Amino acid sequence: MDARAQIPGGPPALPARIAFVGQATFFEACSLEPDVAADLGCESRFVEFRQGADADRLLAELEAYAPDAVVVFRPEVLPAGALHDLPGVVLGFLTEPLPRTRRGTPAHEDLERRLWELGQVDPLNVDRVVTFDPYIAGAAGSILPVWRSLPLPVADRFYRPVGPPPDEPRVLFVGRSTPHRERMLAEVRERREVLHLAFGVDAAHLEELLDEHHVAINVHNNPYPSFENRVCLHLAAGHLVLTESLSPSHGLEPGIDLLELSTPGELAEIVTMLERFPGIWHDVRIRGRRKAEIFRASRVYPRVLADLLADLRALPSSRPGFARAADRLLATTH
Repeated sequence: MDARAQIPGGPPALPARIAFVGQATFFEACSLEPDVAADLGCESRFVEFRQGADADRLLAELEAYAPDAVVVFRPEVLPAGALHDLPGVVLGFLTEPLPRTRRGTPAHEDLERRLWELGQVDPLNVDRVVTFDPYIAGAAGSILPVWRSLPLPVADRFYRPVGPPPDEPRVLFVGRSTPHRERMLAEVRERREVLHLAFGVDAAHLEELLDEHHVAINVHNNPYPSFENRVCLHLAAGHLVLTESLSPSHGLEPGIDLLELSTPGELAEIVTMLERFPGIWHDVRIRGRRKAEIFRASRVYPRVLADLLADLRALPSSRPGFARAADRLLATTH
């Protein structure tokens, strides 16, 4: 098979076979599914790997699949040397918040812990690195070079049309429990039922839950600025998103694409208004769903991976496995 599938008149050519590596309960929802990949003229597979898992088994599965491109979510959890010799191109996706302060300036202890974890990364496991947040590129760049920043994509399977305003809006929050989140959710829970899923959910179950709910809450992990990919996911599903201020915004506009809040009382008041007037922010749902198209996986990955191949053509990677496959992967196709 040719190393790059051609799509006449369509989006940029994709590598013919793509593997996505990460913890499925968090990142399968950010990948390119096999049926969608087939429509784009290529193949894809999600390979489960989480911190502490068997790296030899991961490598064996990847070698058997022989991908031309690999997208690794959280490359810092890979053991040193795991993907040094894997033929193809490897893109690392940094998905965790990091300090935004200058080095030596105190940051939140959670951010410092995540920065320490990133410090364990082996730069030779990847050819290029993207971050979900441009504001952490400085901290990440002190450990390994950052190629570009973009929000985590949303798998096409989660996109839904916006339904009519429900008679009784159902509210959903997906995310682990933290003191900050419990404080922000306390008042709204006193007024009505909010389904809180505290742990990772597999893609099939998540689809069911998205279909059963109309309103989604997004609260930061801790009281520091960030951008959670669940916002993109809920917008794609046609939900009305109620969120703490997002930083960066990635093009989302408060009051137009979603509703912004800063206190437990504001969150409770918005939900109370929705109970009384279910259609009050229906136009925001519609606009948010339209804006979600910029995060669609089948739109994002062709362009990112095409840019990746072009960049590697100009400045080859020093990873040994890339050198073994460079002639095949970077050859110009017609």
